[in-house]
Amino acid sequence: MTAVMTAAMAASTIAAPAVATAKPAAEPIRLALIEGLSGPLGNGGEAVFRNLIWATERVNARGGVKLPGGARPLALVRFDSKGSVEESLSLLRAATDQGIPVVLQGNSSAVAGAMIAALDKHNAREPSRRALFLNYAAVDPGLTGAQCSFWHFRFDAHTDMRLAALVEVIAQDQRLKTIYLIGQDYSFGQHLREQARAMLAARRPDLRIVGDELHPLGRVKDFLPYATKIRASGAQAVLTGNWGNDLTLLIKAARDIGLDARFYTFYGNALGVPGVLGEAGVDRVLAVAEWHPNAGTAVAERFYGAFRQRFPKPEHDYLHARMQLMIEMLVAAMEKAGSTDPKAVATALEGLRVDGRPLGVAHQGVMRAGDHQLQQPLYVSVMRRAGEAGVQHDNEGSGYGFRTLRYLDADQAAQPSTCRMKRPD
Repeated sequence: MTAVMTAAMAASTIAAPAVATAKPAAEPIRLALIEGLSGPLGNGGEAVFRNLIWATERVNARGGVKLPGGARPLALVRFDSKGSVEESLSLLRAATDQGIPVVLQGNSSAVAGAMIAALDKHNAREPSRRALFLNYAAVDPGLTGAQCSFWHFRFDAHTDMRLAALVEVIAQDQRLKTIYLIGQDYSFGQHLREQARAMLAARRPDLRIVGDELHPLGRVKDFLPYATKIRASGAQAVLTGNWGNDLTLLIKAARDIGLDARFYTFYGNALGVPGVLGEAGVDRVLAVAEWHPNAGTAVAERFYGAFRQRFPKPEHDYLHARMQLMIEMLVAAMEKAGSTDPKAVATALEGLRVDGRPLGVAHQGVMRAGDHQLQQPLYVSVMRRAGEAGVQHDNEGSGYGFRTLRYLDADQAAQPSTCRMKRPD
């Protein structure tokens, strides 16, 4: 057993305790988190871990997963891939060798694509040790399109869904004449670049793209040259799918040179961005997500309040409703199937509709059976000062939060599928 795996097992025992009972503790249902938990993008991986450990704690607090043989707790097992495709595949083999029935990953579409291919082969070759792959953040549309798999389910809105929502807002701003495209040079960033051009041409043919470039993923330490090029281009706005430190450092460089442009982002409402920008970000940074803390409902207030009580440090203020719903949908599918068998659980997930609100999760969705893409609402929000109308909560103790600009229900956010699902016999 590797040092990573040994540490992971210890962490899971501490973080997700079994249900208290007079009988011997029930065997936990292990979930393998295969994610970059260290390295330049490790902050994103640790933020995911906090979300998922909180989700498993909530399930365990109400008695665990109710199965015919008795209730069983969830245990989250950490596997640090360091963001590497090769390491991720090695850890996937380690997880399946241990008989872990569910793997979780999301912070790289390149990793997700490789894991889908590997898991398809493994599950066909070793049906007694199959596993499901639940994806909370890898948003390349091909993962539920040309590469769709019976064993893979995506709980995040994919690139085209998020991008279409941002483009709708861009299309309404007739003052906007020029825009700059910048992204990370891997499958997600490459697809976003192409699709952004197509969607902008369709919705705003008058809008000029004055710059278009990709940069290495997680390896740029200083984005000042990129920010300088953006300013020199005369762009009034920037469209980016950057995440983690690649987004934080890009935003910081833009602030440092006084770049006067709006940033249309996928992830600009977390991981340090509001604090880095401060007043310079007001009305200039937009984000798209399935939920945000200022959604404004009573359930959202209780949901967010409970998370902040569990993780009170300002730098831990990173709550994603989709990750909470993912765990609740997994539990609902296991209970519906009466089993943890991956094939039975996958079948139960198909078409499953879950409203998380009675369970304390401010989100709801339905898993589309045809491609295993969750259908869910989306919000486009803009950075504003905390305390203003619609901005009750700030982000990460920054004094700045996000206010809803546009809400799309699940039907409005939906995109067509190209999946041709191959199902096991």
